[in-house]
Amino acid sequence: MRGHNDALVLDLLRRAGDAGLGRADLALRTGLTPQAVSKITARLRAEGLVAEAGRGPSTGGKPRTLLRLVAQARHAVGVHADRDELRAVRVDLAGRVVDRSSGPLDFGAGPDAVVEAVVRAVGRVCAGSGGGPRLLGVGVAAPGPLDWRAGVMGRVTGHPEWEGFPLRQAVVEGLGADAPPVVVDKDTNAGAAAPDPRPNAAASGTSVYLHLGSGLGAGLRLDGEVYRGARSAAGEFGHQVLSLDGPPCRCGGRGCAEVLCLAAVARGDLPEAARILGEGAANVMALLDADHVWLGGRVVDSAPEVFTAGVLRVLRARSLGCSVPQVGVAAGGVAEGAAELALAPFFGRRG
Repeated sequence: MRGHNDALVLDLLRRAGDAGLGRADLALRTGLTPQAVSKITARLRAEGLVAEAGRGPSTGGKPRTLLRLVAQARHAVGVHADRDELRAVRVDLAGRVVDRSSGPLDFGAGPDAVVEAVVRAVGRVCAGSGGGPRLLGVGVAAPGPLDWRAGVMGRVTGHPEWEGFPLRQAVVEGLGADAPPVVVDKDTNAGAAAPDPRPNAAASGTSVYLHLGSGLGAGLRLDGEVYRGARSAAGEFGHQVLSLDGPPCRCGGRGCAEVLCLAAVARGDLPEAARILGEGAANVMALLDADHVWLGGRVVDSAPEVFTAGVLRVLRARSLGCSVPQVGVAAGGVAEGAAELALAPFFGRRG
């Protein structure tokens, strides 16, 4: 219970940002007694996690002492192992990137080579921290499918050698005896977990993250939590069939959204790729009625206006008279989302 209550307070202070919150505000929002909040905040201050943020306005008595999260007190690392590129970031408790690294990666070179590259990347983003950061964890995002609970890879399309590989355990062993906790998840789930940078963004709500890079996939966030499904298989967006007699896909099917979308990208027809992405998004919206659709990945980043406009155009056309969700480019990348997954337990969240 102590750990749970500490996490509640830390999460509220994180959301409050540099402005901070008073003890009475924390008690009201957590449902804890003022005495319990005082004990918790005293303990967190002693651990260097919380500090004073100044004085709040007086309501007739003594001005309130505001408290803030000490973001630099702990860090986490996020790694995105894509099929042809590796990105790593180190973030503070507020989710702000303090160091980053990127470089080419050959996912087809096999598990051993990729794990070695991941371990080197973690070392690079931690090297300039002056004595080593106090890491809460390392998040690794990889192509799916995979079992996020066990940290074991599934049958990755085009890479059968990865099936059954214990990625999480291999990274832990590569980092050594003092390795922090390691979490492994699909790249699209990490993209969905990336923090929303908008001021006063709601912690709850439903959103869909669509990632278009070397492949096409989706991450789902339901009521503020990443939804993975009973078998970690949710979000295989790219393999919904849009054309029954369409071209063959590397998954074994025909006319999948991924093969159609990537073909349009390959011939330089980004408006058509955006239209296909929008058609797939409209199918998902018909099921989930989400609040937001976030777009990400290298292809989207190359022409964000084309993709946001194209997806929104299709959603409007297929809205059946209902309001359409907000469509925008995700501010955080997959590596940032992987770091957020590593931070989540510290703030009492699953991801």
